[in-house]
Amino acid sequence: MTSTVSAPNWNAPHVPGELLVTHAAGSFSGGKLSAQAVQALDSVRTQAITPTLTLATVANGKSERVLAEQLEQAGLTVQPNFIYQALAVPNDPGYRSGLEVSGTTVKQTYLTRIRAQAAWDFLAACGKTPVSAKTAVLDTGADSKHLDLAGRLLSARNYTGSTVTTDTNDTDGHGTAVMGLLGAATNNGEGVAAVTWSGKNLMPYKVLGAGGGSTAQVARALSDALAQGAQVVNMSFGIVPGAFGQDPGDQVLDTALNAAAKSAVLVAAAGNTPGDGVYFPASNPNVIAVGAVGAGNSLACYSARPTATYGRALDLVAPGGAGGCEGTKLEDNLLVLQLTSATSLNNYGLSAGTSEAAPLVSGVASLMRAANPALTAPQIRALLLSSANKSSVPGYNMLDTLAAVKAATQ
Repeated sequence: MTSTVSAPNWNAPHVPGELLVTHAAGSFSGGKLSAQAVQALDSVRTQAITPTLTLATVANGKSERVLAEQLEQAGLTVQPNFIYQALAVPNDPGYRSGLEVSGTTVKQTYLTRIRAQAAWDFLAACGKTPVSAKTAVLDTGADSKHLDLAGRLLSARNYTGSTVTTDTNDTDGHGTAVMGLLGAATNNGEGVAAVTWSGKNLMPYKVLGAGGGSTAQVARALSDALAQGAQVVNMSFGIVPGAFGQDPGDQVLDTALNAAAKSAVLVAAAGNTPGDGVYFPASNPNVIAVGAVGAGNSLACYSARPTATYGRALDLVAPGGAGGCEGTKLEDNLLVLQLTSATSLNNYGLSAGTSEAAPLVSGVASLMRAANPALTAPQIRALLLSSANKSSVPGYNMLDTLAAVKAATQ
């Protein structure tokens, strides 16, 4: 699908003094830049992000806009290094009898609502084990010490520092919650179940730090995830489109998403402010934009949705928890993994948001790709959307695990 992105919005959140320069492969190392571009970059520190993307850091006292204009006049494509934020609403006993949280017993009814059990039973009848395809979770990292993630995580990567490391210690908890909804170890007698039962196929890629994550960090992580064979990518973060008068105009990430969608199913949380439209990157047409259903069969009060200004529709909706909507109760939220402590390696809590709905969709896409590896990413995306329940949530397409898995295996 063709995507259209506005001109870069320099008022949207971005890393001060950093520019992203798109160029032909090998231009910076091969001396193919014009003399004008070389002169403009003479006093600028550069760092290769991908073969066609370079991060330029402006010297103190220099204007990023002036440098951007100079580079554009030299024929290069330049934009800010935008900052993305996690989309959480402030906030296998869990599946069978429920876990006690704050004195209330909470069950994983959201798995029943998306017909996960029926899909697992169907796969078992076909002689298949519910297992995950290689899935990258671009988020705040994951707590590898959590007992409910034992045996599920591949090597981690952290993009939030000056260099890429293998330390993705999750000090926020957002990524751990997302990872658990997608891939908590299931049928292990511990904590909660997840859409994908098993398989050491989950890739925790930390792109969000204390201040969020930048375009460069997300684009590099996405490129590396694909190089490592990721077949599904979950992104529970975004930029509010209405907050700055337009979408951010992130051409770099938009281009990266369009390329990635050819080989991986891309899923993103739609956002948690209903009046602002669907956030970017969920608004990219090659990304599955996921909204949240509350306790009943209706869109949650907090979930992003199309507006008169921003008409991007939601591709799918999935249970995201109550999120404090009027008349809801504590147990209407989703059971999630929480960070471990010195005294406990199996902490659990409750959360709500489109960040929580998105990994349920990613989990089903991962289950589909593992059940039928012959299917391409575009085929999985099409089957996932066409198999959705179009009647349970009026006006929206509800995730249906059983129908999606059947469609992928027939």
